[in-house]
Amino acid sequence: MKWTRAAVVVAGTGALWLGGIAAAEADDGKGGVHLLLNGAFGSRPGELIDIDVRGIRGHGDVTVTSPVFRHRIRLAPYANDGRGHHARPAITMTVKPGTYPLTVHVGGKAVAEDKVEVKPAQRPVFQVTSPGDVLRPGERLGISFDDLYPGERGTSFTATSPAFERPVRLKHDPNGGDWNNPRMFTALVALPTTVKDGTYKVALAGPDGRRIEEKPLEVRAARSGDSDYVGRVRGPAFFPASGSPEKARTRDHKVAAGGTVNVLWRDSWPDPGEDERLTATSPAFERPVPLKRDDSKAGDGDVPRYFGPARVRSGLEAGRYPVTVVSHHGRVKKTGQLFITSASASASAPAAAADDGPDHTMLIAGGSAGVAAVGAAAGVLLLRRRARLRTSP
Repeated sequence: MKWTRAAVVVAGTGALWLGGIAAAEADDGKGGVHLLLNGAFGSRPGELIDIDVRGIRGHGDVTVTSPVFRHRIRLAPYANDGRGHHARPAITMTVKPGTYPLTVHVGGKAVAEDKVEVKPAQRPVFQVTSPGDVLRPGERLGISFDDLYPGERGTSFTATSPAFERPVRLKHDPNGGDWNNPRMFTALVALPTTVKDGTYKVALAGPDGRRIEEKPLEVRAARSGDSDYVGRVRGPAFFPASGSPEKARTRDHKVAAGGTVNVLWRDSWPDPGEDERLTATSPAFERPVPLKRDDSKAGDGDVPRYFGPARVRSGLEAGRYPVTVVSHHGRVKKTGQLFITSASASASAPAAAADDGPDHTMLIAGGSAGVAAVGAAAGVLLLRRRARLRTSP
């Protein structure tokens, strides 16, 4: 990460903070000229330097000179945000490694000085994952290509892989975290939830279709013993069509045949892509019910929760009916019971339904019943993958 260093020149001292040149008049509230350099320390040839000067009151152009630039750089005055001048020039590609002076001039007079540190150029770098990293189906993957090297000119790069649904175009974002590198190209792609376990090739091609480089990508769904094997789920629960999730009940909720009921599902650690594919099914419903993530303020502070309205079929006999939600790529299947009353009957339960117990949870793993996940940690990969949070059930 590039950082900022500030050089301050106090008017009237007759000398710069870094150097022995007389200071110009300044008007920043403290009587000094402020020079701030961002991205000037350990930079490669071709990288940008953000130059910000405040406190100038003298007349004439505000310019910067340095051996790292081909010519004198003129700073533009702020359009907003008070009085100041700014520029973001690139270090010349032919500059050798070393430390170079940078001087700010106002109307031809030097008013501030600092240094620019340049390190050697490096060959282009194509990055998909860290060595040994394994991604899950549905997880997001960050791809980058650092093409900052003398002679490189391409402006469009594409990554392809049998693990992707379609080719992925890498783009440069001048407002992103790599603003100082004008040849950093990135993309973010979600792996399909249906991708099979295996090691795939990710190929990078230039604008002419020429293959530049390949990287391996290992994909494997979580298995028994993995820290992210299952989440911590609760539900399905039910609440009235006009009610709120806070009032949801997992047992003894009643709804008339032909009516509507909301199905609620909670999961502390949902799988990647779970937000778009959760559904509740039941022989009592007219059709499968998509469960959508609750991103309202009412859901703040709660574990991720999902719900959706289900239309109950007309003409059903009174009794308990199963409602099932399957998550975590089929590894978690949980069934609750919803009590259906006849459309004209009172909310009384028939004796035939008495043999149904509480909710049943089945964790499907290799054809056997459930195992809960263990462990606790978090791993963050910049622009590449989501955090995996490990927890004990």
